[in-house]
Amino acid sequence: MKRILALIICLLLTTVAFSQDNNNFFSRLKNIFVVHDTVYIYVNQNANDSIADAQDTQVDDDDDDDDDERSESIPVPVDTLDTHDIFRKVVLFDNGTWLYYNIDMSFIPYALESDHWTTEKVHSYNDIALNDLPDTIQLTLVDSTHRYCIPHPGQVTSRYKYRWKRPHRGIDIGLHVGDAVYAAFDGIVRAALPINLTGGYGNVLVIRHPNGLETYYGHLTRFIVKSGDIVKAGELIGYGGSTGRSTGPHLHFETRYMGQAFDPERIFDFENGTLRCEEFTLRKHYFNINSHYGMTDAQSKVASTKPPKASKSGGSGKGSPVYYKVRSGDNLGKIAKRHGTTVEKLCKLNGFKSNKVLKVGQRIRVK
Repeated sequence: MKRILALIICLLLTTVAFSQDNNNFFSRLKNIFVVHDTVYIYVNQNANDSIADAQDTQVDDDDDDDDDERSESIPVPVDTLDTHDIFRKVVLFDNGTWLYYNIDMSFIPYALESDHWTTEKVHSYNDIALNDLPDTIQLTLVDSTHRYCIPHPGQVTSRYKYRWKRPHRGIDIGLHVGDAVYAAFDGIVRAALPINLTGGYGNVLVIRHPNGLETYYGHLTRFIVKSGDIVKAGELIGYGGSTGRSTGPHLHFETRYMGQAFDPERIFDFENGTLRCEEFTLRKHYFNINSHYGMTDAQSKVASTKPPKASKSGGSGKGSPVYYKVRSGDNLGKIAKRHGTTVEKLCKLNGFKSNKVLKVGQRIRVK
């Protein structure tokens, strides 16, 4: 009876904690439920909030005298709560206390935070052109320590293709305002940007993953992670909405490598909620808007040679981005004059400040 009362008290206290602060760890927990694979832990009496050891043992529920005697000295774990972080559990004790128990944290390479890392704009690889990439890139999507998750279990309502004569470089997944959105893979949040900094993306999150991929989550009502946060596959990162350039609530989801977008359906089967493969060969022609899942490689190569479609007005529209390789003696003023633009526009296109020091050989966008 004491054990049941203690468990109920723990659950009530935990529920209160979940409602306090939407920006702390509690707001990132999933639907809470008690699991039956109890973790038994011996607590170091010299440090009440630390774990000295963890091992599986059995407790004789019929020996009430032993339970009472033990609970007065060392708290006895009675069950665990799963959290949305698959590497962390909440352990409940028979004296009404609880603590976190961390397991098998996945490795996130430090290099992820040093290569083209920017928190102030959506895209971060503006100086790398498609021609700079190899013909094939071999990517490990999941392994024994890195998992995956469909970002939202909804129906795909718009695919990677031309839409209204404009390239739609991701897919749209139907949802309701406030629906949960999850991280697709383990990684680090590179950008968590509000509407006024992202244009059509609305509130958007960009997560960089250990294999170099980046995933984009657009039109969110709000996000509950920030730049620099390490997240796990399946961790709650925000809530769906219709912010930015949107005709209704949905999640705009993109997969990019070195800034180049490709069809997310090449790696995810959204209809069945599964990953198509654990090892993925990313080919350069996949980055073309005309290349999508379902094509053979031969069909994809042919499709990638098609000219871009005209804009709505029937002209060439804005066209493809134009890049310039910095030469010795160049500065932003000289480059702007040479290309009929202004320093202000160059800074906006590239996320520079006006006093940016350019490096010889660096590629910057000029149109």
